[in-house]
Amino acid sequence: MKNKISRRQFLQVAGASAAALLLASCSGNSASSVSSSSVASSEAASRAAASSEATSTVTTTGKTLVVYFSATGTTEGVAQTIANTVGADLFEVVPSDPYTSDDLNWTNNDSRVSREHNDEGLRAVALESTDVDGWDDYDTVFIGYPIWWGIAAWPMSSFVAVNDFTGKTVIPFCTSTSSGIGQSGKLLAELAGTGSWLDGQRFSRSSSEADIASWVNGLNL
Repeated sequence: MKNKISRRQFLQVAGASAAALLLASCSGNSASSVSSSSVASSEAASRAAASSEATSTVTTTGKTLVVYFSATGTTEGVAQTIANTVGADLFEVVPSDPYTSDDLNWTNNDSRVSREHNDEGLRAVALESTDVDGWDDYDTVFIGYPIWWGIAAWPMSSFVAVNDFTGKTVIPFCTSTSSGIGQSGKLLAELAGTGSWLDGQRFSRSSSEADIASWVNGLNL
């Protein structure tokens, strides 16, 4: 004789089966959700790592050099402050025949600088050295000089004329009692014929280290 299932028993069995199916479905969705979340987190972490690596590569910079000619020590002081601010190396342009205080007396028409000013042929000042060790390794070069009669002191012209500034960012700066930087930087750039020359800055004897450092930091090198 066949066993018969009551209506009540049938409903109980059907309900249990539906509940089991529903539970299995929920469990599957939960697993899928966790899996997707894990993949997304992994991908985000990979992107962050790649971004971090790219950033560290972009911020890498080359070496910086400060080249200067100083007649009385004023330009040397500015050059030293710039070097300290950016961690640069220094190279002093030194005439083979150094200027004396009498040579620098521009109010005397017979002084050395006056004669050189009046005769451009005398401005090709010989230097002790124009060769900078590791010159090709420098990406940024500051060029410093006093202003003589509205232009860069000619010993600096002697240095610029014989060096190749290709691929370098060049930043002129000058010192003077009253004159501005004028066209001095642009004239040096024309003489060099190479390099990317930026606008320069003039400093007076009274310029503080804070003033100089503020200008350098504003260049965002």
